[in-house]
Amino acid sequence: MSAPIKYVYEFAEGNRDMAALLGGKGAGLAEMTRLGLPVPPGFTVTTAACRLYLATGEEPPELGVEAARALAGLERAMGRTLGAPEDPLLVSVRSGARFSMPGMMETILDIGLNDASVTGLAEASGQERFAWDSYRRLIQMFGRTVMGVDGDLFEQAIAAHKAKREVSGDHDLDTGELVLITEEFKDIIRKETGEEFPQDPAEQLSRAVRAVFDSWNGERARIYRHREHIPEDLGTAVNVQAMVFGNLGEDSGTGVAFTRDPATGESGVYGDYLPDAQGEDVVAGVRDALPLAELKRLDPRAFVELGDHLRTLEGHYRDLCDVEFTVERGRLWILQTRVGKRTAEAAFRIAHDLQGDGAISADEALVRVGGAELTRLMFPRFEVRPTDVPLAHGVPASPGAAVGAVVFDSAEAVRRAATGEDVVLVRRETTPDDLPGMIAAQAVLTSRGGKTSHAAVVARGMGKVCVCGAEALTVDPAARRFTTASGVVVREGDTVSVDGTAGTVHLGALPLTASDVGRALETNASTGPVTEAVLGALAHADAVRRLEVRANADTPEDAARARALGAQGIGLCRTEHMFLGERRALVEAMILARDDTAREAALAALLPLQREDFTGILAAMDGLPVTIRLLDPPLHEFLPDHTELAVRLASAVHPDPHDRELLRAVERMHEQNPMLGLRGVRLGLAVPGLTAMQVRAVAEAVTSRLREGGSPRAEIMIPLVGTVEELRLARTETERVLAEVATETGTPLDLPIGTMIELPRAALTAGRIAEAADFFSFGTNDLTQTTWGLSRDDAEASFFPLYLEKGVFAVSPFDTIDQEGVGRLVEMAVEAGRAVNPRLETGVCGEHGGDPDSIHFFHRAGLDHVSCSPFRIPAARLEAGRAALGDTTGTSDSR
Repeated sequence: MSAPIKYVYEFAEGNRDMAALLGGKGAGLAEMTRLGLPVPPGFTVTTAACRLYLATGEEPPELGVEAARALAGLERAMGRTLGAPEDPLLVSVRSGARFSMPGMMETILDIGLNDASVTGLAEASGQERFAWDSYRRLIQMFGRTVMGVDGDLFEQAIAAHKAKREVSGDHDLDTGELVLITEEFKDIIRKETGEEFPQDPAEQLSRAVRAVFDSWNGERARIYRHREHIPEDLGTAVNVQAMVFGNLGEDSGTGVAFTRDPATGESGVYGDYLPDAQGEDVVAGVRDALPLAELKRLDPRAFVELGDHLRTLEGHYRDLCDVEFTVERGRLWILQTRVGKRTAEAAFRIAHDLQGDGAISADEALVRVGGAELTRLMFPRFEVRPTDVPLAHGVPASPGAAVGAVVFDSAEAVRRAATGEDVVLVRRETTPDDLPGMIAAQAVLTSRGGKTSHAAVVARGMGKVCVCGAEALTVDPAARRFTTASGVVVREGDTVSVDGTAGTVHLGALPLTASDVGRALETNASTGPVTEAVLGALAHADAVRRLEVRANADTPEDAARARALGAQGIGLCRTEHMFLGERRALVEAMILARDDTAREAALAALLPLQREDFTGILAAMDGLPVTIRLLDPPLHEFLPDHTELAVRLASAVHPDPHDRELLRAVERMHEQNPMLGLRGVRLGLAVPGLTAMQVRAVAEAVTSRLREGGSPRAEIMIPLVGTVEELRLARTETERVLAEVATETGTPLDLPIGTMIELPRAALTAGRIAEAADFFSFGTNDLTQTTWGLSRDDAEASFFPLYLEKGVFAVSPFDTIDQEGVGRLVEMAVEAGRAVNPRLETGVCGEHGGDPDSIHFFHRAGLDHVSCSPFRIPAARLEAGRAALGDTTGTSDSR
């Protein structure tokens, strides 16, 4: 008989390995309790209880008994009773999912206050204002979070009192005003809900726990999970913890500290501190926080003790730690710790430094960084000139360069971004409700807050450019403008440049320059701590990975750049790109040829041009494999648009006979669905001489390079094969031409001949096709289209947004491979092909080859290489190394 499920754990009962059950916050509180750090006692309601509640609408029957038992233990530990009329115990109720979701779910502080206990708290603390400030906070948070009252109603009420008193901050309101505000808040709740604010502390606690459960399915939480690829079915834990108070005067305060700089990774203690403040004030940005170093002056003993605890936590977790703390009348309490979110720069530098210190191994350092982060580091940066005077300086919260039109609310950011416009979201400070706008924007700019504010933490997690605390800006959302200290007015729609690395904002669009990391990757030369860390991670990835990384490249220039970025060959050279531009006329001549002689003449004119192209690419990749795909798209794509031609002919006084001929050809070759028509291998079989011309160009390029002393390794790929008979026919023609060129030049030519697997039938009959193939290259773009039965261009412009919103797709199957469907076809084809031909080489050449999650799948599927665009090669190298180490997430720990 299995043991009964336990739904409540006291902090002392858990540990860091229980994050799936206790959530990240609960596991952290348990671990700190175990380490002996000064953690206010409390208990955690598990994610299992949340999942059952969300599934049934009812709490587990055992939860009430277990929670009451845990609360009694908490009351004994604190020597006080929840909500007692004299010296009451108050508790906080906070969410805590397995993966950090900063600000996305609910928190309620000061549970236990009511009309009686507020007086007891005032007497016990000796501070009447503090007690009433705490009570109005509870009613405001509880009313909005638990009872569903519009939060703006509370804000309007408190703003009216500040206006009447001619003060700017909540902190400036005296006890009398707070008493009046508290009563007004209760009136608002009564009017909006038809019920009273609950006076029973037990009711407050149980309803708060349910509200946190419900917040798992709140809009902003769902948006954030979708953005961060966090599973929908995890649920959240709920942490109930004894309140400690930072709003008891100047000898008290609250803050957030990092063991290293989360923006740069530099070693040291970083963070914000706010004297005489409570809980959420720092991240909410209600007042401008002080640098953490100010705590050393205000309370030297607490500062030293905090430093000791930070060192303990970083040494224990062996990573950057994000710590929330409160000082209550000189006594330090640690309220939370987690592995902190960090920028891409910081992720690489921290992993590299911890490896250098011997805290983690090279393998662990590699697992902690990801390809998506490396890609962000390769984005261009602003080229700031001496004449570029910033509008304002702020805190460089999340680095990078972004240009966009200024917008002042989330809805406008989403609206403009949907039309393709780049926007910069400007706020006094952000709240969790701004999440859709933050996702839509290229950058976030706030006039308040620091590196620990909501805007900073969320932007870092998403890799968004962010500058916080630009105090020189006066943001006026109602007037849709902000004003600088020098009087410059920037209105909605004006263009600004936000430099998240320097912490500046500029009017207009600044020019861009290549990133230091991008330059370092091409030259393999370190220029500082971050580039040194990146090169070190790539070197280790190259040493441990099994997958080769090749490039999709169609020109010698692309090939050379790909090689500089670490490509081990070309996995896809698309010959159709060589038929564009000035050569289009020769293709037209081939299509319009009335007889074999005319067609052969057109092909003969194309031959030397193709040969020249292949020679240059083979030279750039000398000694490395170059897979050349024969012509794939339908020929009509090389002809003018039908409508354009018809209009030109209809409007011409003397129509061009050539245009008439072209129009007839376009109409003759028209297909209802050309992507499933006469293309690929079908085209090579239907157009005499086309395959022979391309194969001869490849063969002659190889012999030319051999005469020059090179080491060309060309491979020929037949596209869109659906049956082995097609491949055999194409292979026979290819081998015939190779033999001809070998005889003519006296040079033996043994070029591998393979096919692209991009049709479900090809995958399902891969065992037969492997009989005639030396290699398979999976064209996962087309394989996704044909498996799903959709056109990428049409689907992404029509119903994809709906499918992503409704959860039909967790992510676009064109961005990350659909492992259950398309991926299963890949696995089946690899298995069947190698059963027939054990030496069969397999790779993937769609853009999935550069996607981090997809690369992990291809490693597990047993492919030999991935191929992607040159820009994505470093990230693919990194992810291939991580895949070899068994990390299957495709994302870094800094998520």
